[in-house]
Amino acid sequence: MQNLLHNLNPEQLAAVTLPAQSALILAGAGSGKTRVLTTRIAWLIQTGQISPNGVLAVTFTNKSAKEMLTRLSAMLPINTRGMWIGTFHGLCNRLLRAHHRDAGLPQTFQILDSGDQLSFIKRLLKANNIDDEKYPPKNLMYFINGAKDQGLRAAQVDAYDDYNRKMVALYDLYDLQCQREGVVDFAELLLRTYELLSRNQPLREHYQSRFKHILIDEFQDTNDLQYKWLKLMAGTQAAVFAVGDDDQSIYAFRGANVGNMSAFETEFRVQNLIKLEQNYRSHGHILDTANALIEHNSRRLGKNLRTDAGHGEQVRVFEASSDIQEAQWITEEAQNLIRDGSSRNEIAILYRSNAQSRVIEHALFSAGIPYRVYGGQRFFERAEIKHAIAYLQLMDNPHNDSAFLRVVNFPARGIGARSIEALQDAARQYNVSLYAAVPYVAGKAGSSLSAFVKLIEGARFETQNLPLPEMVQIVLELSTLLSHYQTEKEGADRIENLEQLVSAATLFISEEGFGHDAPAFAGPSSAPAASLIANAQGVEIFDADAALPTVMSPLSAFLSHASLEAGDNQAQAGQDALQLMTVHAAKGLEFDSVFIGGLEEGLFPHENSSQEEAGVEEERRLMYVAITRARKRLYMTFSQTRMLHGQTRYNLRSRFFDEMPEASLKWLSPRVQASWFGRTKSAWDEAPEHGANAIAQSFNKPSNKSSNQSIWRVGQNVAHAKFGEGVIVNIEGSGTNARAHINFGKFGMKLLDLGIAKLERI
Repeated sequence: MQNLLHNLNPEQLAAVTLPAQSALILAGAGSGKTRVLTTRIAWLIQTGQISPNGVLAVTFTNKSAKEMLTRLSAMLPINTRGMWIGTFHGLCNRLLRAHHRDAGLPQTFQILDSGDQLSFIKRLLKANNIDDEKYPPKNLMYFINGAKDQGLRAAQVDAYDDYNRKMVALYDLYDLQCQREGVVDFAELLLRTYELLSRNQPLREHYQSRFKHILIDEFQDTNDLQYKWLKLMAGTQAAVFAVGDDDQSIYAFRGANVGNMSAFETEFRVQNLIKLEQNYRSHGHILDTANALIEHNSRRLGKNLRTDAGHGEQVRVFEASSDIQEAQWITEEAQNLIRDGSSRNEIAILYRSNAQSRVIEHALFSAGIPYRVYGGQRFFERAEIKHAIAYLQLMDNPHNDSAFLRVVNFPARGIGARSIEALQDAARQYNVSLYAAVPYVAGKAGSSLSAFVKLIEGARFETQNLPLPEMVQIVLELSTLLSHYQTEKEGADRIENLEQLVSAATLFISEEGFGHDAPAFAGPSSAPAASLIANAQGVEIFDADAALPTVMSPLSAFLSHASLEAGDNQAQAGQDALQLMTVHAAKGLEFDSVFIGGLEEGLFPHENSSQEEAGVEEERRLMYVAITRARKRLYMTFSQTRMLHGQTRYNLRSRFFDEMPEASLKWLSPRVQASWFGRTKSAWDEAPEHGANAIAQSFNKPSNKSSNQSIWRVGQNVAHAKFGEGVIVNIEGSGTNARAHINFGKFGMKLLDLGIAKLERI
C-alpha cells in the first residue's frame, strides 16, 4: 500500500484516503487530479472497500477513461474489463444495452452522432413537407438537444409562441421517428437512462446497491441532467467523490452549470472539501498572474495555486500598433524560441475567436513555419470560407466546375441531384462547362439553374471595376451566405470568419502592391474573347471558349494566394509544428510556451459577454484557463488597431491587465507610437526631439476641456465622468457640430456631441 501512496503530496494523500463519505475535491490546473482519481480507486480496491466491479467512475472524454484504465492496470494486478469507467454517454449506452426492453429500445438500437442526427432531421423535414428555411435543421437539432439536456420531453417544453409551438411539435415528431427506426442521439442516451432509472425502482436499487463509490471527473462541466442522473445513481448510500475546478468552468454555452459544485456541497452534505493547490506544471509568475486574475470572480469556492518550481520568467506583454504587427511579433518570437532549441509542438498560440487565426496563419505562412490548427480548420479550409471562395472563383472564371458544384445549391435554392444530373448530361453532350450548359437544360431544373446563373452574372455586373475588398463584401451579401448563417444558432463564428475574408482581401492588395482603388476584375463586358449565349430565360452567360485574361487581376491573384495558403505549409501528421487553437480547445492541454493574442475589450473579454457580470466571470475563467496552459513562458499581446469586417477598429486594452500583478508582468511594447490605451504611459515623452517624437508634438495636450473641437482626433484616449475611459473611433462634422463615436469598452460604443460632452484627454 505504501508503494501506492508514496508519490502523493499531503493534499493528494488526504483526498485518496478519505473515509467512505461524499467529498468535493477542488483540483487546480496541473495539480495531478488524474493521479488522485486513479489512486483513490486503486486504494479502495486494495483496502477491500470495493471490488473492481463495484466501481463507477465518470470521465468527460474517452481518452481520459482509457488513461484511467491503463494507470489502474499498472497499479494493481486486476482485470479492468468489467469496470464501469467511461463517459456519461458511454456508461448510459452500456446500461441501455443491458436493459433495452425496459427502456423500450430494440437490442440493436443505433446511435446517431451529430452528423447523422442532422441528416436524420433534414430527412424528417423533407418527408413532412416542412420549410427548412423557416425551420433550419441545425436550429431544430440544437432545440431538441437543449431540451433533452434539461431533462424535458416535447410535452414538457414551454411553447410560448407559434414558432416555438411548431418546434415542440417537430421535436415530438422527431422522437416518434427515432422510436420507429430504433435510433437514439447522444442526448437521448442520458435522458432515456434517467427516465428508466426514475420509473424502475428495482433496477435503480440494484445499481445503487452495486455502486457504493461513485467518482466523477471534471465535475464543473456537468449540466443539469447529468447532475440529476448522478443523484439518482447515488441514492442515499453511495459516497460520491467529485473532482473539479470551478475556476475552469468555461462551457456554459453547452449547458454546463458551474453551480452544480455548490449544490453538490449542500445536497450531499459534504464534510470533506479538499483543495489541490500544488501545481506541477507552471512557474511562479504564471501562477501568480492566474491567481490574481481569478480572485476577481465573486462566485467561486476559492483556492490559490502554488509551485516549488520557482518564479521563472515574468509574463511578457506586447502592445502592437496593429493586428498585423501583433502576428509578425508573435511569429518572430516563436522563431527565436525554435532557434533556442524549443520544439514547435511545445509552442501554442491561443486566441478567443477563430477569426483571429487568419492574420496569424498568414504571418506563419509567410515565414515558412509549419503549423497545425488544433480542434479546428485553417482559415482558408473552413467551410464558409470555401463557399465564399467558390463564389469568387465563379466571378473570375465561370467555367470552374468544382466551384460551380460547391455553391450551385448553397445556400439551398431548390437545385437537387436530378437537376445536377441533367446539367452534367448536357455539359457532356455539348462538351462545355456546367455553367455554359445551363441554357440546354429545360423545365423547372433549367429555371432554377438559370436563376443561379443570373445571380452570378448580376454579381459580376455589380462588382465590375470595384476594389477587391468591396467586391468580396458585395459577393458575401448577394450570395446570401451572410443571411444564411444568421439563421444558425452557431452562425456568429462563421459570419465573423466571412467578414475576416474582407480583411484578408484588404491586407492582400496592400502587401502585393495593388492600388487600393485597382478594380478586382474588369467585368463581363471586357473579356476580349468571350462570346455570350442566351438561354430561354434571357440570361447571358459565357461560353466555354472564353479566353482568360493574360494579366492576372487582383481577384485572380487573391484566389491563387488563398489556394496556396490552404494547401502549402500544412503540417503533416507527426510533424513538428506550432499549435494554433482557441482557448476553449486548449483546455486540458499544456505547452512550454504559450502566446495569448487579442487581449482587447470586446474581443477578450468578448463583447457578447461583457455586459453582464456572469458573462464577464465566464470570460475571466476562460482567461485563467489560457494562462494555466503555460509551463515555462507566457506571452500576452494586444493591438491598438485591428482589422475587423474590412474596417479598422480602435481598441482598448483588456480590463484583465488591471487585474494582474505588475510584479509578474514584463512589458515589451516598442515605444514607436502613441499609446491609445489609458493607464499605459507613452514613451514618446522620453524620446529624443526627432523621429517619432516629432510626430508626437501634434498630440501634446493643449487643454483638458472639450470646448475646442480641434484637439480631438481618431484614436485618441479620452475620459468621461459616466462611462470612464474610451477611445475615439470616428468623428463626424466639424466645429460646433462635431460628434464622436467613442468605444468605452464595457459600456460599448457611444455617440457624443463634442461641444457638450465633458471629455478629458488622457
